[in-house]
Amino acid sequence: MSGKDEEFREYVVARGPALLRAAHRLTGQPADAEDLLQAALARTYLAWERINDPAALDGYVRRAMVNINISWWRRRKLEEYPAEHLPDTPAREVPSPGEIHELLEEALARLPVRQRTAIVLRYYEDMSEPEIAQALGVSVGTVKSTVSRGMAKLRGDVVLVRARRDPLPR
Repeated sequence: MSGKDEEFREYVVARGPALLRAAHRLTGQPADAEDLLQAALARTYLAWERINDPAALDGYVRRAMVNINISWWRRRKLEEYPAEHLPDTPAREVPSPGEIHELLEEALARLPVRQRTAIVLRYYEDMSEPEIAQALGVSVGTVKSTVSRGMAKLRGDVVLVRARRDPLPR
């Protein structure tokens, strides 16, 4: 094995895990991250003798990963073509902000007073849990559990209200 090969191998062994984490942040998928890092390391190996500053190696590999990832993304984008036929079922429309606000108001109105009050103070008035506890005369733990239970009820209630209004399957 030549000196170049040994230096490159030592670099990959030492920095590989950190570079793989960076690749995973770029791609979001473990398998894609491994492929991306492999391609970037292949480019780095070809340029190994031209890289004069060892401190710049990580930057070179990261820049290569970004460039390769962009290239792959563009290639995938070009491979997607519009369909010739529209589906039989209509696409589900996203509710407008006004509709979302209305659904939330209806769901809030169905909560018990204490839960509604705690949620409004927490998320509408942006009060901290200790401030809410002081305002309501309860402990911080009570505020936490009240808000948690209220939010769980809201999540379920908004889904049910939406299903009643718009019975199309999702």
